[in-house]
Amino acid sequence: MIKELSEMSLEELWELFPIILKDYNPEYPAWYEIEKEKLLKDLDNGSIVRISHIGSTAVPGLISKPIIDILMEISSLSNLDKLTNRLTDMHWKMMSSSNQPTFRQSYNKGYTKYGFEEKVYHLHVRYANDWNELYFRDYLIEHPEIAKEYADLKLQLKELYEHNRDAYTDAKEEFVQKYSSLAREAYGDRYKISSK
Repeated sequence: MIKELSEMSLEELWELFPIILKDYNPEYPAWYEIEKEKLLKDLDNGSIVRISHIGSTAVPGLISKPIIDILMEISSLSNLDKLTNRLTDMHWKMMSSSNQPTFRQSYNKGYTKYGFEEKVYHLHVRYANDWNELYFRDYLIEHPEIAKEYADLKLQLKELYEHNRDAYTDAKEEFVQKYSSLAREAYGDRYKISSK
């Protein structure tokens, strides 16, 4: 009998959902737009400040885990219980929630006890701010040579950490932070939310 995901250990989940890297799929932007439209249609739009496609699938030509990462920035006045309930109704599964050091929730869609579905999504919910992921994405798009370095790093790390998602992510952190900082220097306050 196959266990439900909620009954699996972290190691069992990593075996079922290994690090898989695929060539860029030109359908990724459309997959993102479909899910973005659902979020805008089904959630309280007064809470949503900005929705963005982040992560490697947002960078044309970059190899990536075939997972669409979505950053949904919300107002600090949002009703979090209502938001969580609505996302659950929309078949998003909450993976984590934290208020330290800042509010963030993580949801996913497309994971089953049999493995990945065709389309897999991660939804990162945070209060509206000036998030590094936006700067890093743009820097990779505008600097293909850095995107190539990142692709090479990811391929090396996949060999080491295919069944350990946390170690894979942690090993990329120095690279991501370095180029996020350079992007912030280059782009200034590109994503700063202005006060109204």
